[in-house]
Amino acid sequence: MSSIIYKIVPAALWQEARRTGRFNGAPIDLTDGFIHFSTGEQAIETAARHFEGQEGLLLVAIDGDALGEELVYEPSRGGALFPHLHAPLFLSAVLWEKPLPLGADGRHIFPELDA
Repeated sequence: MSSIIYKIVPAALWQEARRTGRFNGAPIDLTDGFIHFSTGEQAIETAARHFEGQEGLLLVAIDGDALGEELVYEPSRGGALFPHLHAPLFLSAVLWEKPLPLGADGRHIFPELDA
């Protein structure tokens, strides 16, 4: 399993993280008490299910190994294990961030991902 995990986040929300050096989570993360991430294999389906038709998104790649014991893989959609961070995300663990534009078909166009 790759140690790279991904977060889909509105660019406007991510600006605050850039300013402070930490991301506390999107509203759903704050409600659930942890930051939701996806593996490379899960990211496209996550975008389709939870971000359909949304513009202004970023795909953020994170070094999961840098997150320590606070990163836990827990069962979610259909029993699949999803990475959840039970702490703030410090931007020192971010590998890169890229725009996640919509294609003509309304689906997000992803860069190549590490599965």
